Amino acid sequence: MYNEKKHEKSPPADRGQAVAIIIFVLGLGTLLPWNFFMTASQYFNQRLTVPNNTVNGTSGGPTKDYNYDSWMALLSQLPLLLFTLLNSFLYQWVRVRLRVAFSLIAILLLFSITAALVQVPMEPDTFFSVTMATIWFINMSSAVLQGSLFGVAGLFPARYSTLFMSGQGLAGIFAALAMLLSILSNAEKSSAAMGYFITPCVATLGTLVCYLLLPNLEFAHFYMNRSQSVSEELSGELISSTVTNNDKALEANGKFIPPKEDEERSSVLAVFKKIWLMALCVTCVFAVTLSVFPVITVRVQTVYKDSASWDKVFTCVCCFIVFNALDLVGRATPSLVQWPSKKSFLFPAAVVCRLVFIPLLMVCNVQNSKLILFSHDFAFVIIMALFAFSNGYLATLCMAYAPQLVRSKDCETAGSLMSFFLVLGLALGASFSFLLGQLV
Repeated sequence: MYNEKKHEKSPPADRGQAVAIIIFVLGLGTLLPWNFFMTASQYFNQRLTVPNNTVNGTSGGPTKDYNYDSWMALLSQLPLLLFTLLNSFLYQWVRVRLRVAFSLIAILLLFSITAALVQVPMEPDTFFSVTMATIWFINMSSAVLQGSLFGVAGLFPARYSTLFMSGQGLAGIFAALAMLLSILSNAEKSSAAMGYFITPCVATLGTLVCYLLLPNLEFAHFYMNRSQSVSEELSGELISSTVTNNDKALEANGKFIPPKEDEERSSVLAVFKKIWLMALCVTCVFAVTLSVFPVITVRVQTVYKDSASWDKVFTCVCCFIVFNALDLVGRATPSLVQWPSKKSFLFPAAVVCRLVFIPLLMVCNVQNSKLILFSHDFAFVIIMALFAFSNGYLATLCMAYAPQLVRSKDCETAGSLMSFFLVLGLALGASFSFLLGQLV
């Protein structure tokens, strides 16, 4: 009885839901770089749209196409793919607190540089090179941050991982609303753009403060130090008495049990053979999404060109806010219903059916398009809503189903593999967007 009580540590209460709020904010902070650079597509394209000059200095000829949206997507996903492959080496050598702190500081500095460059006149070629370098390094830092904070969120009960994912889903809406407010402010373009990029600076600083506060909260301290403390206690007991009966008592009461050292995990190849279908499905979902969003969707125009006020906010509202809002709804829906089941042939069929969104979005009212079948704004919004909802819903089901197909001790390996194939899908979609951008 004494040994049983010794290990029965009840977790303290999360007072005021402080840890829950912090985990949510940390999730939001991980995807700010991707969302703020993507949502600012109009700002970057306007600065890069400068007509070529003739010999006598007068403007003439077509403008140079920098293909900002495709390059932005590709250079955002390649660092994520690279660091997904390298994270096992990096995480063994660098402590999590250092990884998170330095990543957030780097993101803050790069956002500050981007905000400062709003007021600096630059040649389009120079501006494009600086912007692409910034996107690469800021997303490299974001990749390290995201991988580290996923691990931190995993130390807490499952509810907190859900909150972390919800924060990530809200990052896109946060960036879109920041852009909408900057447009509606009626301020000078440069001032509005500077205000827009200062917003993630403040948000990133807030994320850093939240992370530094987290270990000082009693609830967070309990879970972040749980595995180590339990292991130490059990090691002490092995010296004085046998641990067999004590383990049974802990197991019967549902208390925390450290993983057994002698349990052998399956090889990566063996785990992949069990989850290969879910891995291919999540790759396909994100490859389809990134192939047209945002490179095609930001070029869709409103039919109500006479309304200057609606024309200004059309892309922000109908493209970014609609996508991010419905994607968030799609991510949340599997907590209520999960259909099709993981063993149903309808699940991969539903994933493949998303390919239809590529031609559907390409025949909307895209600027300078040769073929337009859906010219009305309402048609575009409906297609975008279904496109976004299916992205969030099917991707979440893929990530939820994969660990269910393996033994509990192989769940971590399955999760790592799924994360890699998720990022692979993003990179493939970004690469494919170059071709689709030329076809419309």
